[in-house]
Amino acid sequence: MALVRPVLGMAIVVVLLLAIFGGGWLVGRLGIGAAVNPASLTDLERQFTERMREVTLVGSFTVAGGEDRAPRSDRYDISSVEKVGDNLWRFNARMQCCGVNGAIPVVVPMRWNGDTPMIMMTDTSLPGVGTFTVRVFFYGDRYAGTWQHGAVGGHMSGRIEKQPRKDQ
Repeated sequence: MALVRPVLGMAIVVVLLLAIFGGGWLVGRLGIGAAVNPASLTDLERQFTERMREVTLVGSFTVAGGEDRAPRSDRYDISSVEKVGDNLWRFNARMQCCGVNGAIPVVVPMRWNGDTPMIMMTDTSLPGVGTFTVRVFFYGDRYAGTWQHGAVGGHMSGRIEKQPRKDQ
C-alpha cells in the first residue's frame, strides 16, 4: 500500500502534464490563442495584415473534370488576418463553403516567397470544415491557386476588395 500512493501521485502528474501539453497544442493549432505581437512582424507581414483587414475575396472556382462548365462564384469576407505562430496565420473569415455558413477563425500554414504570401496546406484538417490541400497566393489586389477537398479539386482566383466602411 505504501508503494501505491507514490505511483498514483506520479501517474496523476504525468496525466496533468500531458493534458496541459495537449491543450496548448490544440489551442495553437486551432488559432484560439493570442496573435503574435504586431511589433515583431516584418514589414511585409505587417503590410499583409493591413491589406487583409476588412476585405472580401470575390472570385470564382472551377472543379476538375468540369472544364466545360462555367466557373462558380466564390466569396470570403475577411475581418482580419493575424500571425499566430511560426508560419501559422489566422484568417478571421465569414464564408458559405464546405458546410460552414458564418464566421469562423481559420488557421492555415502560410509561407513567403519573396514579397508574396502563399497558403500552403497539404492534407490539413480544418475543424468543422474538412481536410484540404491548398496552394493560394496573394499579390496586390488579387489571389489565385489550386484546391483539393477529398476527391474533388480545382482552381480558384479573384480580387481582394476593401469592404465599405460601416459609417458610410
